Amino acid sequence: ANFAAYAFAPATLVTPLGALSVLVSAVLSSVFLSEQLNVHGKVGCMLSILGSTVMVIHAPQEEEVSSLESMAEKLKDPGFIVFAVCVLVSSLLLIFVAGPRYGRSNVLVYVLVCSAIGSLSVSCVKGLGIALKELFAGKPVLKEPLGWVLLLCLVVCISVQINYLNKALDIFSTSVVTPVYYVLFTTAVMTCSAILFKEWQHMVLDNVVGTISGFLTIVCGIFLLHAFRDVAFAPDLLPLFLQPSRAELHAAWRRLSRRQGSIPITGAVPVMGDKAPSQ
Repeated sequence: ANFAAYAFAPATLVTPLGALSVLVSAVLSSVFLSEQLNVHGKVGCMLSILGSTVMVIHAPQEEEVSSLESMAEKLKDPGFIVFAVCVLVSSLLLIFVAGPRYGRSNVLVYVLVCSAIGSLSVSCVKGLGIALKELFAGKPVLKEPLGWVLLLCLVVCISVQINYLNKALDIFSTSVVTPVYYVLFTTAVMTCSAILFKEWQHMVLDNVVGTISGFLTIVCGIFLLHAFRDVAFAPDLLPLFLQPSRAELHAAWRRLSRRQGSIPITGAVPVMGDKAPSQ
């Protein structure tokens, strides 16, 4: 279904909406596996739904790419070539230089590899989706070499992603890897899609602000859903004025103050201008 979505909708819209799968898995695990969804998780679910709705409303429109010939022209764009070279070089440096030194102590090393390579895999998926639509339309797509090249690149990219994502999950907790991977992967895909398909070129300012705001809202929801999964919500975590014991104490203090205010004061009170009594 995700593969088909990339063929019919902008990647900037499809990739962030992948947060809904995290939301559905959290709800289903709570229902069928009896896993407790704490207050942070419920707030994270609501934020994910809110951010997804905002992104759908302000979704960018990509340039129409209806054939493999148009896809080939997009792939020859100098901006995309520079981006792809930077992704490959940075991934090789992370794998062979940073990985052996910092891979077991920093979660960003392997997750960055997955995210950077994943941005290229999404581009391959877009091209294969276009090829499949042409194939169903009766065009001789199997004779086009670009389709087979995209398929080969997709297999390589997905293999690299799975390998290094599993390494990150073996070393670090899922509650840490999942939100970090979602943020980095989505950012990389949105950047690649903006360069390749010019999705942000004709967007007005309110749609740009809406898309970014929706994405940041989803990010906050994912972090609340995963990063604080094992944090038990207790009244002690609330601010002092919201804690029940403090609230009762404050109410009792106010009642005592009202009672004292209703007692008549019989003593004389010196006023300005009066002479102070002698010792």
